[in-house]
Amino acid sequence: MLDDFYVRAMLAGILVAVLAAPFGCFVIWRRMAYFGDTMAHSALLGITIALLLEIHIGIGVFVIALGTALALVYLQRQSNLPNDTLLGILSHSTLALGLLAVGLMTGSNVDVMSYLFGDVLSVGRSDITIIAATTVAALCLLALIWKPLLAATVNEDLAIAEGARPQVTQLLYLLLLAAVIAVTVRIIGVLLITALLVIPAATARRFATSPESMAALAAIMGSIAVVLGLAASLHWDTAAGPSIVVATLGIFLISAVLPVRR
Repeated sequence: MLDDFYVRAMLAGILVAVLAAPFGCFVIWRRMAYFGDTMAHSALLGITIALLLEIHIGIGVFVIALGTALALVYLQRQSNLPNDTLLGILSHSTLALGLLAVGLMTGSNVDVMSYLFGDVLSVGRSDITIIAATTVAALCLLALIWKPLLAATVNEDLAIAEGARPQVTQLLYLLLLAAVIAVTVRIIGVLLITALLVIPAATARRFATSPESMAALAAIMGSIAVVLGLAASLHWDTAAGPSIVVATLGIFLISAVLPVRR
């Protein structure tokens, strides 16, 4: 019989995997895989600012993550640099600012890095409720902008010609993504979130026949990785978050050698 903490951790991990899957697909389609690292680094800055100002951690992370996303959109419009270059600039800049902010927290006993790695095994019933509500709300809102966002991802000029407003849908997508990270960062850590964003979606891409099937496969593969990672953590007494990430890597490597019928 599994302990309650293990069941709660598995449920929380599966919910986050399902939540991250469709968002991760757009990260892959838009060639913004580095965006996850940028969000992780900006989260560190948001956490430290929230602690310095003595406000809620989620508010600090959301504001900084949203500001980083808006800065990316602005730089995309004003610069001819590729996305990976812009993300590199934002990622290292927010990391440096976050480390400087950590240095200002003299006398604080708060372990800031614990927010990045999280502790999924300490998830409580109230945390499950928060994650479940966030999953339902975020997926419903994403479903509303799915078609215009997908059209803008495939061909932005064509989407504009058809009357869509790609800048608005992209901002809404980034707003939702920032909100998801802000809500879940204290519970499971932002590094686990970003791993579940990128790796399952990249794995599912080889086998998907449509955008919707890719999102569904990514959710399934992410959920399997959560179960395998937590089982490995329980068996070998390893850290839960890194074990889940390694499980996603294992599934990706196995899928890379499997034949795909086109």
